[in-house]
Amino acid sequence: LAQGIWALGNSNKQTEAHLQSRAAIMGKFIKAGRVVVMLQGRYAGKKAIVVKTFDDGSKARPFGHALVAGVDRAPLKVTRRMSKKKISKRTKVKPFVKYANFNHIMPTRYQVPSEIAPASMCTDQQMDSADGRVEARKFVKSVLQEKFLAPPADKSGRPSKDVLYMRKKLRF
Repeated sequence: LAQGIWALGNSNKQTEAHLQSRAAIMGKFIKAGRVVVMLQGRYAGKKAIVVKTFDDGSKARPFGHALVAGVDRAPLKVTRRMSKKKISKRTKVKPFVKYANFNHIMPTRYQVPSEIAPASMCTDQQMDSADGRVEARKFVKSVLQEKFLAPPADKSGRPSKDVLYMRKKLRF
């Protein structure tokens, strides 16, 4: 109640300055390489990697958003008894690339290893044209398929938990 009275007693400029100072104190945790879960739209519930962030927005999108590359269809489980043809079919990945509002993505604790290089996955110029988006999706598909097949090792020598998390379908 006291906070509500404080907000009523002060002008909008003071409240705005207070919010901006709080934003400056809080660190930015949605950075390139962060694994996020899409919350809205066609890819709701799908996992993605942040490629580039636009904290202050852009001319076309005047709100905080990020360019993300994600997994629309994750690879399926493979067993030793399966034929090579079946294994190759089940390990295919269907990727997506899109711009997402910060309100529509949920960051996870996972951060992909630097050797995956999220910044090189796709660019703003590619996203401007349909052909560029197709090209970006093909590149993301090749990178993800390669990393899912042989995940990079973490400090202890085991496969990276971040890549293993990306490989699994989100159960909800």
